[in-house]
Amino acid sequence: PVESLVYFFLFPVLLFHSIVRHPLDPQAASGLIGACLCLAASAIALSYSLPWWPWLGRRIDRRDHAAGAQVAFRFNSFIALALAERLAGPQGLALIAVLIGVCVPLFNIGAVWPMVRAADAGRSFGAELLRNPLIIATACGLIANLAGFRLPALLEPVATRIGNASLALGLLAAGAGLQLGSLGSGRLLTVTLLSIKHLAVPLLAALMAWLFALDPLQRSILLAFSAMPTASTCYVLAARMGFNGPYVAGLVTLSTLLGMLSLPFALGVLR
Repeated sequence: PVESLVYFFLFPVLLFHSIVRHPLDPQAASGLIGACLCLAASAIALSYSLPWWPWLGRRIDRRDHAAGAQVAFRFNSFIALALAERLAGPQGLALIAVLIGVCVPLFNIGAVWPMVRAADAGRSFGAELLRNPLIIATACGLIANLAGFRLPALLEPVATRIGNASLALGLLAAGAGLQLGSLGSGRLLTVTLLSIKHLAVPLLAALMAWLFALDPLQRSILLAFSAMPTASTCYVLAARMGFNGPYVAGLVTLSTLLGMLSLPFALGVLR
């Protein structure tokens, strides 16, 4: 019941509110958007490609890969917003809001796609997208933001508290579903996915920042964005779609811990 509450109500409110609360200015951050889209496409492609690696592909479970692939490219938007504010104040919030608005819909679609393909025949990718509450919330938030909609002041505290509750309950649900034995059975896949997330993606972000000639503030935001822990919604999405929830819960937990290493690496070494 807690997973259903988080998946169908609390997380959608968090995503919609996170995108709507900060006005998007795509023109002012076109270089950052281009760098982020290239980074996102590279991370998704790298995560998807694992079953076709010559040695690794034969040693990983395809269904676990379908459920866990999202861990290698999704990010925790709550931590991203908090860190951007500490790094650069209102300017940092505005830039991270642009990245959230651009990347959350793309990453949610990328998370659903391999699970639909690995699921039983008869499941439609289009139908899954249309009824996925996380994708609906992010798409509605992006449209509302671009249309200039803002939540009334009276509803702001309510939406904020619902968002905070969603993060707490989402992590509790992931912890309740955690079975460390599930990580042991997929140790090779675990190491590879988390290496992509916390090492390869920050290195790619540094490359994109150089290729797109980002200014110091935009470079810092992109590097912080790349080194974020994965989204706690990964577990909820995998469990609700009938995949190995305990395995993904373990990946989320390890990614949250590894974020304490990848963020200093990205901001202290790569920057």
